[in-house]
Amino acid sequence: MRLERYIIDFAFLLDNSLRYQRIKRFFKNLLENDDYPYKKYFDYFMIFLILSSVIIIIEEVKTPIATWLYYYDVYFVTAVFIIEYLLRLWVYNDVHKIVIAEYEESLFLERSFELKRVLKEIAKKKLEYIFSPLAIIDLFAILPSYRELRILRIFVLFRVFKLLRYSQNITHFLQVLAAKKLELSTLLMLVAFTILVSGISIYVFEERTNPNISTLYDAFYWALVTISTVGYGDISPTTHEGRAITMIIILVGVGLISFATSIIVSAFSEKLTEIRENRILHAARKLESYYIICGYTNMARLLAKRLKKEGVDFLIIDYDMGVVNKALSEGYLAICEDATQKEAFKHINFDNVKAVMALTNSDMHNIYICLNIRSFSKECFIISRAIDYNSHKKLKLAGANYIISPYVTAGFFAAKIIEEPIAIEAINDILVARKNALCEQVEVIRGSFLDGVTVKDIDFDKYKLILLGIVRVDPNAPSEEFRHKFQFNPDENERIEAGDILIVMGYTISIAHFKSQVIESSLRHGKKV
Repeated sequence: MRLERYIIDFAFLLDNSLRYQRIKRFFKNLLENDDYPYKKYFDYFMIFLILSSVIIIIEEVKTPIATWLYYYDVYFVTAVFIIEYLLRLWVYNDVHKIVIAEYEESLFLERSFELKRVLKEIAKKKLEYIFSPLAIIDLFAILPSYRELRILRIFVLFRVFKLLRYSQNITHFLQVLAAKKLELSTLLMLVAFTILVSGISIYVFEERTNPNISTLYDAFYWALVTISTVGYGDISPTTHEGRAITMIIILVGVGLISFATSIIVSAFSEKLTEIRENRILHAARKLESYYIICGYTNMARLLAKRLKKEGVDFLIIDYDMGVVNKALSEGYLAICEDATQKEAFKHINFDNVKAVMALTNSDMHNIYICLNIRSFSKECFIISRAIDYNSHKKLKLAGANYIISPYVTAGFFAAKIIEEPIAIEAINDILVARKNALCEQVEVIRGSFLDGVTVKDIDFDKYKLILLGIVRVDPNAPSEEFRHKFQFNPDENERIEAGDILIVMGYTISIAHFKSQVIESSLRHGKKV
């Protein structure tokens, strides 16, 4: 009982230890998580060890190697392989959770804690990993280091197989083959049957007259070479019956090769989209901040061009593969997913997403997209397109922070163009930066030269800018809609505080210079502090 008590206490100690969990999570990410930033460096290191050890063992077959190379391979490389094997065995599952689960079950059922059952479950889980294909490769890859038994050097092949862990391209190829294992196993059975029938047939007809075919092994070897259309020519039939069988086998071989090729090509075409999307998502996860555009419509195309011009990162999601391919051909990150389904965002880290824009041509789709995003993140800023004005309330209830009505905006512009064509044309030029002029927002950073000064203290003429207004956040606002207050043409005595947003108009170069000055002054203030 005392031993069982120690085991249970130790299991709870590990379960409550943040340091233990952090260390184990680090090694698990390093060994298994492709999104972990340091894993690629570990993979490069292991690939170097594998290739260098294989070269050393091959070189040692004929010529003696330097002492330091011997010690490097026998001690360093082997030690790393053993440590990696033990770490993979450790992170495969949590032993202490098995102990805790058995203890809680014994308490609930009011029975004694069965240590034998726990040990059996632990052994079962660990053996499950030990006898997995990759674990067997890892174990056999250690054996070539034992030089006393030269036969063990054959296991150097397993060091080459060990590269499977660290090469995603090879892994994808194996996954493609595994996905078609039923078709490939059927093809293999057909090939084996053909070799068996043709081998026996050629043996019956050629054994007495052909000196190159004296055993069934020779006949099966000829059948395999012939059916693969390789045709070495070391064994050739001499009888009419044998030649007739050869012609049939060649035709069958061509058909089987075509069948095998079609299976692999179809498997790759099915897997290619998934591989490409995984790589795109992997690239998106590396971005510190980016936007998500749902629906690659005409409005989305204009937005994408603007974002690309400004150097802003974004990801396009659309359910139409043809549209996605067009976006990819234009150099954008795009994946084919239905943004109304949870699967579209299950690999997205919304902490890095600045905003999501639902720009499909259907208000209902946009509503479902907003609801879907809100199920993942309550804080993510959502901009939605609305075709029907009656959909505004529904989109707000679905979680949209801002709604764009292109037809309402177009109608307003059309009316204003009739009334004031020159003024509207000037505004339009500013909005689309046609005359190299922009209307931009500048955030007041704490510690910058804007923080705590009045409007008259800032020489906007010096920066060749015009101040249109100040946007101030009201934390006591009753709703998000009234949270931001815009003060147009503020008084010169108005004090500017950190967190305010200045709406300025000017040339692109002027605005860029002004923003850089704000950031630099804030950094200088931070260094002084």
